[in-house]
Amino acid sequence: MNPQNPVFIPGPTNMPEAVRLACHMPTLDHRSPAFADILHPCLDGVRKVIKSDDADIFIFPSTGTGGWETAISNTLSPGDKVLVARNGMFSHRWIDMCQRHGLDVQVIDVAWGHGIPLDAYEEALRADKTHAIKAVLATHNETATGVKSDIAGVRRAMDAASHPALLLVDGVSSIGSMDFRFDQWGVDVAVTGSQKGFMLPAGLAIVGFSAKAIRATQTAKLARTFFDVADMAKGYAADAFPYTPPVGLMNGLRVAIDMLLEEGLDNVFARHHRMAEGVRHAVDAWGLRLCAATPDLYSDSVSAIRTPEGFNATDIVTVAARDYDMAFGVGLGDVAGKVFRIGHLGMLTDAMVLSGLGVAEMAMVDLGLPVKLGAGVAAAQEYYRHSNKQQKAAA
Repeated sequence: MNPQNPVFIPGPTNMPEAVRLACHMPTLDHRSPAFADILHPCLDGVRKVIKSDDADIFIFPSTGTGGWETAISNTLSPGDKVLVARNGMFSHRWIDMCQRHGLDVQVIDVAWGHGIPLDAYEEALRADKTHAIKAVLATHNETATGVKSDIAGVRRAMDAASHPALLLVDGVSSIGSMDFRFDQWGVDVAVTGSQKGFMLPAGLAIVGFSAKAIRATQTAKLARTFFDVADMAKGYAADAFPYTPPVGLMNGLRVAIDMLLEEGLDNVFARHHRMAEGVRHAVDAWGLRLCAATPDLYSDSVSAIRTPEGFNATDIVTVAARDYDMAFGVGLGDVAGKVFRIGHLGMLTDAMVLSGLGVAEMAMVDLGLPVKLGAGVAAAQEYYRHSNKQQKAAA
């Protein structure tokens, strides 16, 4: 794969040069005062990105999967009941983790391409008269299907049912790319990773805990050692980790957060929406459709694009990589072979997206799909031309 070309997988994402260089630093004594100058700006910066005034932030050497484990192992006990919708590969994997941890998982199965069913959540919570459900799990952005769910709506459903469960949210492919409102939405644990909106290599699990979630850690009985937030909090109080921290990655995170905040979060989200809309215009011009069932579900960080019945969508990804040195995402789980995915998050620009659309078109034409070369690119160009002018005029 030619490293000059951007990648269009939904993570890991393209790295800004400043972030890459920040990770590439000499060895630092992580028990010296110098580490505090990396640690605390990261904690404070993540809190700003998730839009919280006082969430406790914890950063572990891991990935989003480790963040999931941190969320459940620190707040729940064996046999506790959790409510979750299965509407994609990543909600499915979180369900699997809960089951392996001995939790009682109440699963609401949803057709892939749809979001979290708010009515079904509220009905299940109202029916839980004894409050056996201790946590409600929600995947904000399903990376496998390009579906965004309404987390504010999940909180409304919980409040309408007057249910005291914790709200645990997977924001791995949304935080840093799409608007996320920890305090306003009443989130108790938010999970993300370094390799998507934060534009870093994989290697950091990043979680935010509400005061209610912190109280839950005092009674939770699931086993935890490496992912114990109490141990981590003690380390932070001494400007350190309870074990050796990934200093280079955290220095990169500090720089990445500075870049996001300097651009302005609203501008970051608007840029992602603009890039996503360009891709969606291209998909329309190709005569294809998204996996996401309705426009209100469209993700601004990844588009999963359905191909015609009987066509293996994975071939597009294979040809693009083999013949044009460009990476796209394959379909996963229930949509394997039925969709290919274009990630449009992190360090991307309109011009970079146009290059990806051009390569996707070439691969589809090579494979005999009835797509006209330049059709999708032209549709995206028209959208980007006008949206850029409008955005600059508004500024």
